[in-house]
Amino acid sequence: MFKKLSLIFMLSLAAMLLLVSCQRAASQAPLTSTATPTGTIATAAVVLPTGMGQVQMIGTTQMIQTMTAIAQAITPGSSLPTTTLVGTVSTPLVPPTGFATTPAPGITPVVIVPTATPGRPATYTLMPGEFPYCIARRFNVNPDDLLALNGFSQGQILQPGSQLSIPQTGSFPGNRALHTHPTQYTVAVDDTIYGIACYFGDIDPTSIAAANGLSLSSPLTTGRILNIP
Repeated sequence: MFKKLSLIFMLSLAAMLLLVSCQRAASQAPLTSTATPTGTIATAAVVLPTGMGQVQMIGTTQMIQTMTAIAQAITPGSSLPTTTLVGTVSTPLVPPTGFATTPAPGITPVVIVPTATPGRPATYTLMPGEFPYCIARRFNVNPDDLLALNGFSQGQILQPGSQLSIPQTGSFPGNRALHTHPTQYTVAVDDTIYGIACYFGDIDPTSIAAANGLSLSSPLTTGRILNIP
C-alpha cells in the first residue's frame, strides 16, 4: 500500500513541475511581462508517512507548499507528511522562452522627466560632454570669471565629476547661442544630452530631455532625431 501511495505522490510531483515549466502552445500569442520578477528558490526535504521515506524538492516556496498539500490529500488516514526547508537562495525568475519582456500594447513606460532650475546655481558638477566655456554660456557668466573663481587656466581639460563654483555676477560676452534653435538634431556616436546642450550653447540639458520625454540618464541611440527647444 505504501509503495502505491509513494508512486501516486511522485507522479503528482512530476505533474506539478510539468505544469509550472510548460510553455504556451505555438498557436497561442506569447504572454507579455512588464518586468523580470525576483523570487526565492527553496530546497525542501519532504518527509512522507511512516515507511515511505522522504523526497528532496527544489522550487519556489509556494510550489513546495502546493506539492506538500497534494501529498497530504492522497494519503488519507496516514500521518501527514512534513516539510523542512533546508536552504533558500534569491534568484531572478526569468520568463520562459516565448514570453515577451517588452511592455504590453497600450502601456507606456514611466519616464521621470527633469525640470530646469532657473537662475544660477552656486555650484555645478561637470557631466560627460561638458566643459567650463559651455557652462559659462549656459548660465550667462563671464568665462574668465568662472576660470578665475575656480583656479583654472585657459585650455585646462577637466574631467566629468569636477565641481565648479559659479560666479553670481557678470554676463557672457557676446552671443551665447552657438547654433540656431528651435530645431531638430540627429544624434551622433557618443553624443550625450549634456554634450548636445553645449553644442547649442545657451540651452539647459533638462530642457532637451523634457522636450523629448527623456530622463537625463536615458541612453541616446545614434541616428535618433531630437527636438531642440
